[in-house]
Amino acid sequence: MPAEVPSAVRPEWTRTADGTPVLALRGRLDATSTARLWRELEERFQREPVAGLEIDAGGLDYCDGSGMGLLHHLSKGRMTPGAKVNLRDLKPEFDTLFRSYAAAESQAPPAPVERGHGAEEIGRGCLALRADLRAEVTFLGALAGGFATNLVRVRPMRWREVWRVFELAGVNALPIVSLISLLVGLIIAFESAQPLAMFGAQIFIANMIGLIMVRELGPLMTAILLAGRSGSAFAAEIGTMKVNEELNALETMGLDPVRFLVVQRIMAGILLTPLLTLYSMFMGVLGGVLVMLALGFPLTAVYHQMASSVEVSDVLVGLLKGLVFGVIVSAVGCLRGLQTQQGPSAVGESTTRAVVSGILLIILADALFSAVLYVID
Repeated sequence: MPAEVPSAVRPEWTRTADGTPVLALRGRLDATSTARLWRELEERFQREPVAGLEIDAGGLDYCDGSGMGLLHHLSKGRMTPGAKVNLRDLKPEFDTLFRSYAAAESQAPPAPVERGHGAEEIGRGCLALRADLRAEVTFLGALAGGFATNLVRVRPMRWREVWRVFELAGVNALPIVSLISLLVGLIIAFESAQPLAMFGAQIFIANMIGLIMVRELGPLMTAILLAGRSGSAFAAEIGTMKVNEELNALETMGLDPVRFLVVQRIMAGILLTPLLTLYSMFMGVLGGVLVMLALGFPLTAVYHQMASSVEVSDVLVGLLKGLVFGVIVSAVGCLRGLQTQQGPSAVGESTTRAVVSGILLIILADALFSAVLYVID
C-alpha cells in the first residue's frame, strides 16, 4: 500500500483564555494550498482586524518554500499591522528553513560605495602605486637572495621541478609558437610583396623578414605568447596554493615560498625562452621563405640576400631580448600569484593582472632595447 499523502492545509480557529485568536494549521502547506490560504487570511483580517495572533504550526506535515513565505509574512505582522504575532510548535525540519528566511531578510543591503573627490582618488592611486612598488622591490630582494642560496647550494634548487616547468611551459608551447611565428612570417611577406613589386624590389622581402623576425617579432611574439600561456599559469598555480593556505603550510615547515616555488619557475623561464625565441625566429623566416619561393625566387638567392642583411649580432640581440622577456614573464606571474587575496575571484584577478602586467613590461623593455641599440649603433 502506498503511503498516504497528507491532505491540503486546514486552518482551524480557536481563542486563548484572554481572547487572542489562535490559527492552527494542519496538513500540507504547498504552493496550491498556500495561495488559497493566503487569500482567505487577507480577506479575514481585512474584515476583522486583530490586536494579537497565535499561530500553531505543529500540525503541518509538509511545508515548502511558498509555505515558509506565508509563515514568515504572518510572523512579521504584515497581514495584521500593529498586532503581536507569535509562531509556535514548528517542527525542527521546518524551523531550519524558516530561520533561513528570517536571516536572509535581516541582512541589510550593502551601503553604497561613496566616491571621493578627484584629489582623493589620485591620492589613493598614488598610495596603491607606492605599496605595489614596495612589494615589487621586496620580491626582487627575496628573489635575489633565493637565487644566490640555490645557486651556491645546488641541491635546494629542485632541478626536477625546473625540468617539469620547462616541459609544461616550453616544450608544450612549441605548437602554438610554430603556428603563430609561421603565420606572422607569411603575413609580413605577403603584405610587403605588392608595395615592393611597384619598385621591382621584391627580393628585399628576404632582408626585411630576416631583420624583423630575428631582432624584433621573434622575441616579442614568443614573450607575449608565454605571458598569456605560462605567466598566467604561474599566477594561477601559486595563487591557488595561497588561497588554500598551502604557502602558510610551507612557512610553518620552515620553507621559504620564494626559494621553494618561485626560483625554479624563473630558472625554467631563463632556460626556455631563448630556445623558444630561436625557434620562433626560424619559423618566421621559414614563412617568409615559402612566400618568396612561391613568387619564383630561387632558394639560393633568398639565402644569400638574407645572409647579407642578418648578422650574428642580430641573432644575439634577439636571444638577449628573449632572455630578459623570459625573466619578466615568469617573475611577474609568480609575483601576482604571491599577491593573491582571499575570495572566490581572487585567483582570476591575479591571473589577469599577471598577463596584463607581463605584456606591458615586455613592451616597455622592448622599447628600452630599441632606444639603447639605436644609440649604440
